[in-house]
Amino acid sequence: MIDLAGKVALVTGASRGIGRASAERLAACGASVVVNFLNSPEDAQKVAQEIQNCGGEAIAVRADVSERDDVEAMMELIDEQFGRLDIVVSNAAAGGFRPLMEATPASFDSILRMNSAPLIWLTQCALPLFQKAESPCRVIAVSSHGSVRAIPNYGLIGASKAALESLVRALAMELGAKGINVNAVMPGIVATQAIQTLPGSEEMLRAADELMLVKGKTLTPADVANVVLFLSSPLSDLVQGQVIAVDGGILVRI
Repeated sequence: MIDLAGKVALVTGASRGIGRASAERLAACGASVVVNFLNSPEDAQKVAQEIQNCGGEAIAVRADVSERDDVEAMMELIDEQFGRLDIVVSNAAAGGFRPLMEATPASFDSILRMNSAPLIWLTQCALPLFQKAESPCRVIAVSSHGSVRAIPNYGLIGASKAALESLVRALAMELGAKGINVNAVMPGIVATQAIQTLPGSEEMLRAADELMLVKGKTLTPADVANVVLFLSSPLSDLVQGQVIAVDGGILVRI
């Protein structure tokens, strides 16, 4: 049902977890994919190679998306390689799990810079490429339950995700008339490498499974990637400035 042939998608933090699943899902539907990474070149190259082995087109590009100069250089490379960009998935994020009582000015600034600011730099620097497209372009941010729920040792990250969702709404207002849809996906707790470093994550994952309001399901990166795919497609043309929860109904429970 979803054909992204001829589209070019950039997925940040695509060497593992939700980013990798999203890159693979977009490629499976025909998009050429830019696999962005920061510290995992071998993993990123493996993702790109696997996409190529399945008949798709993919390149791995290193860039620190919290640095606007890095983002701008990456967009220049995408322009040289593909001449266009249709989809941006802003997935890369930093951890640093700690109680708020242990937060420092440096850790606060770092988390906001790594988890919130990239959405602005990516959208700003992608705009010239978006303007070359004949059809609507898409920006999809990856948030988390921490934006609306208090999670132990997650206060700084949760605040950065709440800021991210606010930016999604503001960007949708600014860019909607230019043919750009900006939305976010909010996964529940997913068993990724990143979440495994969160203290108490095993118990949280067990509790999440018990709270799910769907039968016989466990949330995986592929489930989140399916919603990223939907938001990347014409099926979501009238979805604008929204945050879509993918958590099996956990958020609706008391």
